[in-house]
Amino acid sequence: MITTLLVANRGEIARRVFRTCRQLGIATVAVHSDPDADAPHVREADTAVRLPGAAPADTYLRTDLIVRAALEAGADAVHPGYGFLSENAEFAEAVLAAGLVWVGPPPAAIAAMGSKTEAKRLMAAAGVPVLTAPAEPTETDLPLLVKAAAGGGGRGMRVVRELAELPGALASARAEAAKAFGSDEVFCEPYLPTGRHVEVQLMADTHGTVWALGERDCSLQRRHQKVIEEAPAPGLDEALRAELHRAAVAAARAIGYTGAGTAEFLLGPDGRFHFLEMNTRLQVEHPVTEAVTGLDLVALQLHVAEGGRLPDRQPEIHGHAVEARLYAEDQHWQPQTGTLHLLEIPGTEAEFTPSQGLRLDSGVDAGSTVGIHYDAMLAKVIAWAPTRAAAVRRLADALTKARIHGLTTNRPELIAALRHPAFLTAELHTGLLAEIGAPGPVKHAPQSALAAALADSATRRGGVPSGWRNLPSQPQIKRYRDSEGTEHEVRYRLTRDGLVAEGHPGTELLAATAERVTLRTDGLTRTFQLACYGNLVHVDSPLGAVALTVVDRFPDPTVHTDPGALLAPMPGTVVRTAAAPGDTVTAGQPLLWLEAMKMEHKVCAPADGLLTELRVAPGQQVDLGTLLAVVQPGP
Repeated sequence: MITTLLVANRGEIARRVFRTCRQLGIATVAVHSDPDADAPHVREADTAVRLPGAAPADTYLRTDLIVRAALEAGADAVHPGYGFLSENAEFAEAVLAAGLVWVGPPPAAIAAMGSKTEAKRLMAAAGVPVLTAPAEPTETDLPLLVKAAAGGGGRGMRVVRELAELPGALASARAEAAKAFGSDEVFCEPYLPTGRHVEVQLMADTHGTVWALGERDCSLQRRHQKVIEEAPAPGLDEALRAELHRAAVAAARAIGYTGAGTAEFLLGPDGRFHFLEMNTRLQVEHPVTEAVTGLDLVALQLHVAEGGRLPDRQPEIHGHAVEARLYAEDQHWQPQTGTLHLLEIPGTEAEFTPSQGLRLDSGVDAGSTVGIHYDAMLAKVIAWAPTRAAAVRRLADALTKARIHGLTTNRPELIAALRHPAFLTAELHTGLLAEIGAPGPVKHAPQSALAAALADSATRRGGVPSGWRNLPSQPQIKRYRDSEGTEHEVRYRLTRDGLVAEGHPGTELLAATAERVTLRTDGLTRTFQLACYGNLVHVDSPLGAVALTVVDRFPDPTVHTDPGALLAPMPGTVVRTAAAPGDTVTAGQPLLWLEAMKMEHKVCAPADGLLTELRVAPGQQVDLGTLLAVVQPGP
């Protein structure tokens, strides 16, 4: 029987496992890097062990340190979470060799599925359909997808649409895969741009029982990483669903699988499916399966690890669940860093616990810092309802009403996707999110800026907005810049007849404090909630959320950016360059690559011209906004 469990992971998944442990009466041990010393998962554990350093390679990827931590803390079992060492057969073997219980599948099963190329060979032998590409592809085989054999999460993946791009894609994928997974092996398979990503949740015990706990559709992806997932997969006929489940069970039995795992398939437009890979761990999107089955998958993992049996009859599926991954990233899907001041999802009924309602799983809380070393996911928001339409509506509404302060997030993109006609009618495929694109400019930003100006004035005058006059006078002026870079100038006066705001005819001020402003416009009354963090002002209202930056009234005239200057879009490390000063470059040509948050990011020439400056070199660390290069536009 497990009495003390170490989770060899961080953030949201560590907190998720700890929640089940508390319910089962199992003591918990956390491990942490130096940047994570005060992270929520560390504070929640009964015991915490420091892994000196910051980078994953020095901390969460160190088998020796983690096994030693388990032994020193008195743990008798290790749960790997997901990511890091969760699918590392050598780590599993080391845990078992130390006399600890491994909460996962046998090392041999992990090894069998650890290489996607070997996994495909085994699955083909077991009669499971697989995608294959010729060893020497031609134009007729395009497009192709280059993938890391040992990877996942979109790392080491490149789409190739022209044969001339293949060598560069292979080199880039190998470099990224080597850093992320310790192996630079890559392979190619046919790329189906309108295919659906459908996966089957598996649970197997050591006594021969294998469950297929329904399937999930994970087609909404960016950078080949899942963003929105749902269960069950909509639009599948029962015959196809049964065939998928049979293939997944056959895959598990073929390698003697036990514990929780996922068989992933690509469903083509022709209705045929192909095996992609098996994830030999718990998946990020497991909450949607928990919502529709009522199961605690972590509790089942622990039960199986202790040698327990699964019931012969598996649970049925009830209702529909949808999950959205909330990331710190901009509208171009670029990761962001900084401090999270507030994360509040009204109506949340559960955290980290199976729930037929609204659930929040998060690895951060107010005051958490999102840095460059780890994944940029802040939280997962999960909604359940009796029908798909109701679950989608509930999730979109929860995200709309959420208060998220301090970081730019993908919340607008998530809401736009959830309310897009193609998503609502379940016309799903892996390219849909790119087709939907980024939402347009925030239309209600001017009203939010007006509310911010009135709240600021109320703060300065002890609750009475400044600018009040019996007689006409010069207007009060405040300037703000929204997250899209648009500047909003607010001009208003408060007279005996009420508020007079330029550009806001018919708007009345009903109340104003530092934190709440109530306005009536054309007979419609709305309350704006405000929070200030230095020069950053967050405004939340029924119209939506807006982040505003106060514009300095007296900007420094010497601060400017030269035309053609390329600034670092995020903090990171320069991993390689592909051009030198004096080179003629074309628009979109890669000039260098930054590594941040476990991904490589290309920095490309903004226009045709001459590369006049290259300020950085491989291995150099840069901050957000650092000048990287200058391209002089020209013919």
